[in-house]
Amino acid sequence: MNNVNPMDKAHTQNPLVTVRRGRLMVRGKDVTMPVILSVVVVALALIASPLTNGVFFTGNNLTNLMRQMTITGLLSLGMLFVILTGGIDLAVGSIVGFSAIIAAGLTVRGGFPVWASFLLGTLAGAGWGLVSGFLVAWFKLAPFVVTLAMTTFVRGLTYVYSEIAISARDFPSFTALGSALVYGIPISTMIMVVFFILGAIFLNRTPLGRSTIAIGGNAETVRLAGISVVKGIITAYVISGICSGVGGILLASRLGNVQPSLGNSYELDAIAACVIGGANLAGGKGTVQGTVMGVLILAVMNNLLSLRNVEPYWQWVFKGVIIVAVVLLHTRSQKRG
Repeated sequence: MNNVNPMDKAHTQNPLVTVRRGRLMVRGKDVTMPVILSVVVVALALIASPLTNGVFFTGNNLTNLMRQMTITGLLSLGMLFVILTGGIDLAVGSIVGFSAIIAAGLTVRGGFPVWASFLLGTLAGAGWGLVSGFLVAWFKLAPFVVTLAMTTFVRGLTYVYSEIAISARDFPSFTALGSALVYGIPISTMIMVVFFILGAIFLNRTPLGRSTIAIGGNAETVRLAGISVVKGIITAYVISGICSGVGGILLASRLGNVQPSLGNSYELDAIAACVIGGANLAGGKGTVQGTVMGVLILAVMNNLLSLRNVEPYWQWVFKGVIIVAVVLLHTRSQKRG
């Protein structure tokens, strides 16, 4: 009689790492795209070093890189929540500008304490997210139309509040949050990391977070299961608004001089990071980890092109090529499954 240890048999039948149909599986989970995205990030970093004569890996540049990716990271996280429900939020850039100029205006013109200005700026972002989410969820309006309208509406109100830039550079407590470092790491980047951790916990560990993903997959099934689709969609847009508000405040704090046009076209990078990270614009698919990789890829690419003094319009071209290439990889990977 052949005696086989049950544990050995289990390991034989279920190996830790396998390759099926060209896809890398770890404990039955497809990790092909995360691995590919990680390789892309490493490859870009390795290419960047010789192309920039070693400047890329200097302390000052890495600090700038972290600061640059903070705003995109926060907006991408908020955008991910909305995309998971099958929606889109084109108003994030306008909310960045609105929250930034409100916080600066309250501090400089209104004499508010900095903490109160930051809090009210964040609440303003959450409020605009609530309006968008309510219109989409309750009235069942198209997210594209609603958030496109919100983009122009919020931007218009930003200019109504102030047609000129507001300078907060004479308020050290206002600019400290965006410029301070702890062991060489910007505090703003630490805030972004905390948001990503909380976002991952919310999506994967809470019923409301899991229902957000399910809504994008099949909203009717979620409704029949007794879960509030309206609540889930509104929550996603409010989170997006909060992330945009915090992003605007951090950007205003870093710059010191706040223009009413701040945040223009930021929504494009946020959507791009989510798509590169594997989010499906139809909803129901996407991860915080993938979005982090998308943000890293965009940040390294933008930094490299800037260090090489590439014209902005060529940067847009390269960014578009990378987005298309990664989407093609995602599509091929899904077809193999």
